[in-house]
Amino acid sequence: MKKVSPLLLAALLCVGAARSQKLTDDFNQAHDLTAENMFSKNIEGPNFDKSGNFYVVNFEKDGTIGKINPKDGKGKVFLTLPDSSIANGIHFDSKGLMYLPDFVGHNVLTVDMRTKKVSVYLHNDEFNQPNDLCFMKNDIFFASDPNWKDNTGQIWRIEKGEATLVAKDMGTTNGIELSPDEKTLYVNESIQRKVWKFEVDKKGNLYHKTLFYQFTDGGMDGMKCDKNGNLYICRWGNGEIVVLSPTGKLFNTIQLRGKQCSNLVFGGRDGQTIYVTLQDRKCIETVRVAIPGKKWVKPE
Repeated sequence: MKKVSPLLLAALLCVGAARSQKLTDDFNQAHDLTAENMFSKNIEGPNFDKSGNFYVVNFEKDGTIGKINPKDGKGKVFLTLPDSSIANGIHFDSKGLMYLPDFVGHNVLTVDMRTKKVSVYLHNDEFNQPNDLCFMKNDIFFASDPNWKDNTGQIWRIEKGEATLVAKDMGTTNGIELSPDEKTLYVNESIQRKVWKFEVDKKGNLYHKTLFYQFTDGGMDGMKCDKNGNLYICRWGNGEIVVLSPTGKLFNTIQLRGKQCSNLVFGGRDGQTIYVTLQDRKCIETVRVAIPGKKWVKPE
């Protein structure tokens, strides 16, 4: 066996350590995906379809859905919504149909991805402004519904085009997310800085509302879970994503380049890249994390 000199061995170890350190340091570090000002100030709702296509609302101006290349950040208008509608998020059911909460028209819209036809799936005059959606595997979904003027909010369960009020007399309900086992529903109140959790049954009924976490400053917006059930929360105004364990312990804070982070989604080659929308910079940032997202599957 050929001997390696002590100096050469030390050099090789240093190179290996440097490479390891570089990989480690890249985690939790924010990078720009798109240029600034590619979107309106209402940039929100990033999401991927089953084929790995990436969509974000309000590309170039309000009322559009943008299709963004998740590798180089270039984009184009996928469609423009009719009737002055403005979407606040993008969601897909198990069949691949796109759902859009339209806070202007008090609607939930759907988009046929083949024809790009936009339809009103549900209109409800009792909606304040449907804000964010969260789907169960059986396609029952929940909608957060804040009233920003009165600092109040509520939660709707939506099934087969019918809306049922399942939580009322809340604060400004905003981000909403289910745990991976769908037994816990999380919802945050942006103004009150509280995160609540509910027990959920298979029919989408909510029980036992309890306080999960409370912040002392800043705001909150979109939330997503990873496959281990950790909850990632956009801290709007603070420019960070905080990560809470399923037991409610804050164990990680990811600093972003912008301050007004509005929502996030897991994607990339392994589901370990977070794509974050920034309303102050009107762009998208990305962050590498250690655990894949709850809903991430390898693109078809």
